[in-house]
Amino acid sequence: MTQPIELYYWPTPNGWKVTIALEEMGLPYEVKPVNIGLGEQFEPDFLKISPNNRMPAIVDPDGPDGQPISIFESGAILQYLARKTGQFYGSDPREQAAVEEWLFWQMGGLGPMCGQAHHFRTYAKKIEPDESKLEYGENRYTNEVHRLYGVIERGLEGRDYLAGDFYSIADMAAWPWILPEGQGQDLDEFPRLKAWVERVGAREAVKTGRRVGKDLFKSLDEDSEDMKKARAVLFGQRAKS
Repeated sequence: MTQPIELYYWPTPNGWKVTIALEEMGLPYEVKPVNIGLGEQFEPDFLKISPNNRMPAIVDPDGPDGQPISIFESGAILQYLARKTGQFYGSDPREQAAVEEWLFWQMGGLGPMCGQAHHFRTYAKKIEPDESKLEYGENRYTNEVHRLYGVIERGLEGRDYLAGDFYSIADMAAWPWILPEGQGQDLDEFPRLKAWVERVGAREAVKTGRRVGKDLFKSLDEDSEDMKKARAVLFGQRAKS
């Protein structure tokens, strides 16, 4: 009997990438919540799996040699799962290269820039009430996300999915990060992107993966001490000697 993959997870765009992939590939998995607001990502046992103290991470009891393997970084996890199952990675080297182009583009560009846009447009204002100090960061990242949306818009010309006419882990990686309201964007400016968001979002596995862990969030008073501690954990990290 196949043992479930252990998924160290919190419901964020990077976490959703992996739940969507696991659902799409039909792999059994067990969610191990990592509450990033409470600093659980810094626990020693988790750092053995994810030395960058970030989720998601997985432990597959049935690794390539039959032994357990742990993997951190969402892009690496998607590649591993696609290779393990032979799904959603293209059918030849040319298609696989296209998948990897868009996967690495998401990891290096779309995700980090969207995350910064969210930070300056939402969270930073709760830490620094002087909006004049935040204006540059907010404009910088909002404009960069707009540019990146345009990259997808052009990339989807004449095709249904990022890497071509086939759905892949590149789509699973990018889709969770298209959150226009929090990023100051209007999808009506990008009709091909908007259609792609709807196309991918209509998949049953995507709907299921996106819902995983929705009950993990607990409502906190924005001005409470618990919320202040959570922000310090999330946004005040430095290297530890």
